[in-house]
Amino acid sequence: MTRRIYPSVLVVMLVLIGFASCEETEGPEITSFDRGSMLENFARNLVIPAYTDLQSKVGSLENSAEAFVQNPTESALVDLQNAWEEAYTSWQYANAYNFGPAGAQGVRRALVEEIGTFPVSAEKIEDAIVNSPNFNDFNRDARGFLAVEYLIFGSGASTSEIVEDFAAQERGAFLTGAVADIDRRVTEVLTAWNDGYVSGFIQNKGTDVGSSTSMLYNEFVKSFEGLKNFKLGLPLGLRPGQTQAEPALVEAYYSGKSVAMIAGHLNAVENIWYGRTRQGQAGIGFRDYLESVVGGPALVTATENQLVEVRAALSAIPTDTPLSAQIQTSPEAADRLHTELQRHTRFFKSDMSSLLGISITFSSGDGD
Repeated sequence: MTRRIYPSVLVVMLVLIGFASCEETEGPEITSFDRGSMLENFARNLVIPAYTDLQSKVGSLENSAEAFVQNPTESALVDLQNAWEEAYTSWQYANAYNFGPAGAQGVRRALVEEIGTFPVSAEKIEDAIVNSPNFNDFNRDARGFLAVEYLIFGSGASTSEIVEDFAAQERGAFLTGAVADIDRRVTEVLTAWNDGYVSGFIQNKGTDVGSSTSMLYNEFVKSFEGLKNFKLGLPLGLRPGQTQAEPALVEAYYSGKSVAMIAGHLNAVENIWYGRTRQGQAGIGFRDYLESVVGGPALVTATENQLVEVRAALSAIPTDTPLSAQIQTSPEAADRLHTELQRHTRFFKSDMSSLLGISITFSSGDGD
């Protein structure tokens, strides 16, 4: 006699099979990992030291700016330019931490937008100098580090010509105001971290959207994509809507320090990956997190193999010629670096997100 399986029994069997299937495929399988220790390492050994150093360097920049405005000489200008380079290099190591105190709030955008927007608008800056500056409006391309760079390096101007420009008191007032605005914003972020944000950051150990791990990971990937898309892709003419290279859109166009800033930015990204300090002290980073996930060790190997290719491409870019000039006359080296960064994107972004079970919460707009 043929056995009959009643519909209710069949439904129960299918549901149980479905549960079993879900248990096999849902989420990353982690053997053991202490996210709290990772977050503490990031907070105390990377984030706070990065903002502390940045505040110190911006303070020196502010002193140099005031000294130059009071006595605008070529020697004082060179000191100011050197102070700007040190402060902006320090910024490369802090620009990936745009969450919490440095995140967007109300009309305020993330710190990277408020003080690190490029390219700047020379027209807006010159207009603000004449008509009184407002460092809290929506013209983020008329303030921050790159607006200061425009003022003190000029566009093809000689040192003596830049000094002569500062005979106008309004120009000096804009310069000191712009630097003071950078100092104010950086100090607010550092103060918030030191005044209590750090403990909540370490304790928020989940991986859901809004968790410390999610915020840190997303800003890490976003920072990497900013390096690829805007510091290289934009001047190379590779962003959506571009039809040709636009060399003047490089970062640090007026100072010619684009390659140095790219190198600093890549160092900072790698430090987050390894969980190491700027001074090279080892710690717990995303690399260690991946090592605890099934399939993670293979991804670590692939990631670091590609980082070798990225490093090789970066080392092939001359440092004695401005990147804008290279893109205009011989863009091959810069294009190769962009290609290697593009190849690397899947490891930091889609593959890593999948294995760690952390959602990407931003859109880069380029389909990666």
